Amino acid sequence: MIDLYALTSPNVQKIFIALEELELPYNTKLVDVWKGEQFSPDFTRLNPNQKIPVIVDHEGPGGKPVTVFESGAILIYLAEKTARLLPADAVARLEVLQWLMIQVSTLGPMCGQLVHFTRFAPKDGYDYAFSRYRTEVNRLFGLYDSRLTGRPYVCGAEMTIADIAAFPWLRNVGLLGLDLAKWPQVKRFVDTMEARPGVKRALAKVATITSARDTATDDAKDRYFGRGKYARV
Repeated sequence: MIDLYALTSPNVQKIFIALEELELPYNTKLVDVWKGEQFSPDFTRLNPNQKIPVIVDHEGPGGKPVTVFESGAILIYLAEKTARLLPADAVARLEVLQWLMIQVSTLGPMCGQLVHFTRFAPKDGYDYAFSRYRTEVNRLFGLYDSRLTGRPYVCGAEMTIADIAAFPWLRNVGLLGLDLAKWPQVKRFVDTMEARPGVKRALAKVATITSARDTATDDAKDRYFGRGKYARV
């Protein structure tokens, strides 16, 4: 059995999707980051970086429990555990890992910063940051649109962890303020992923999760974002 420490962010959605697609049994343990639960001593022992998602696989290598944090590492772990979603062929595997790294190093962070400066930053004095992240997100959507031309999934005919990693961010156009009509191949990909039974089950589970985001105090938001008295400058 796997314990998934989660809430609703795109990075967490990746792991819900992987677990459902792989049909692995798991328990969901909610960590409300808007209440600061990620800073608790118990959770910090699981992930010293104090971020979700985290999994604890009670049937890990050698039958012993193992803890895995960082969404990209979790996806690789689950793929290797099941020998699915990551090709065995060395060249094909490298291709998938390269596109996984694009998501974890660039697509996710750029989209996340755009959402932050759009929804949570003060409105005055951040024109450069907004323009910077908007430009980069548009570039990345164009990159994926080009990559998906002529192939159903990011790395070919079959879904891999590279697709699972990118999908929650590429479908997040509402928060990003984007129109998918500009990127028809990305839209086709999003529609294809959303039609998969495992993805449907995962998104349905995510949709039932509530948090304290809309009622979080200013202090809780400051601690979550590392600003105000929590800033380290």
